[in-house]
Amino acid sequence: MAGEAIGDRRQYSAQMHRRVTISVAAVALALAACSSGDDAVNSQAAAAATSIAAATATTVASASATDPPATDSVPTDPPVKDPPPTQPSTTDAEAPSTINATAGRPYDVFVPTGYDAATPTPLMLLLHGYGANGDIQEGYFEFEPLAESRGFLYVHPDGTVDAGGNQFWNATDACCAFGGDSPDDSAYLMAIIDEVSADYNVDPSSIFLAGHSNGGFMSYRMACQHADTIAAIASLAGATFADPADCTPSEPVSVLQVHGTDDRVISYGGGSFRGGGIHPGARQTADRWAASNGCAPTPTINAEALDFDGGIDGTDTDVEVFTECEQGSAIELWTIGGGSHIPDVTREFSAGVVDFLLAHPKP
Repeated sequence: MAGEAIGDRRQYSAQMHRRVTISVAAVALALAACSSGDDAVNSQAAAAATSIAAATATTVASASATDPPATDSVPTDPPVKDPPPTQPSTTDAEAPSTINATAGRPYDVFVPTGYDAATPTPLMLLLHGYGANGDIQEGYFEFEPLAESRGFLYVHPDGTVDAGGNQFWNATDACCAFGGDSPDDSAYLMAIIDEVSADYNVDPSSIFLAGHSNGGFMSYRMACQHADTIAAIASLAGATFADPADCTPSEPVSVLQVHGTDDRVISYGGGSFRGGGIHPGARQTADRWAASNGCAPTPTINAEALDFDGGIDGTDTDVEVFTECEQGSAIELWTIGGGSHIPDVTREFSAGVVDFLLAHPKP
């Protein structure tokens, strides 16, 4: 059942900051340890951990001066920023949510305070990266205040835990069921969509997925296998299947592919991770989906670059847009010049991702 409405945003922010600070370095360094001994990858992950932890610790110190102490502590990964003070949100205990158990795997549903059971409402799922979890990914992308302000239902579920203790999604042959486990995460995520749709008035034309890294790979799997349900996906540092025969969507799905050119974990130009299968590069992924959606083959490059990585001075992101796609679908490639596997994403980045998805429902 929906819980009570909005609590104190500052307390919530302080809690999330502490979550992110506690073990940001540990998770990033664990990623480096899993990356086949590549010194460049290890250096990138270690540098990301150090810079993110330092930046976050500074913000936490300022938040702690005025906020009550947090009572929870969750191992975590990437950075989190204070949301705009005018955007309402909730504390963990007070978030409007429904706790469900699908095949023994619980998840929360964030319900915006403006939700009206008589009005079809978009649903968005956010999928975490390898070794992270749903709370960590929310702390990084901060979609919850956007769910509140833009009025969509929101779930950030957890993958299963592999033999190494890392949560993962069984996405593609490239990432990330490295231990031989093969949970049917496609069925699990569809079950979440079905359950939320049974409990709330979900707009069937506006079901969206976004993911980072392993979560991006999983978003592509869902688009490939459930194109009749998924309207649009957004992937940061993920990729589609390498073999086109493994991805035969039944209808167009809008796709936003975001990738940093200096990502040495999931390479911008394609490669493999931890001995998994080959994954295509960011451009090849976008080209493949543009062809599938019947778009014009040559994208239009936006004249104005955007600032989506707070760790890079000035504008850093080039936007390429494929046009003339079937059924009003869209394919975009956002290239973060100099961006790493865990870019220091800005509020504008998260808002831009959400707005791309919401702008591309099924016809």
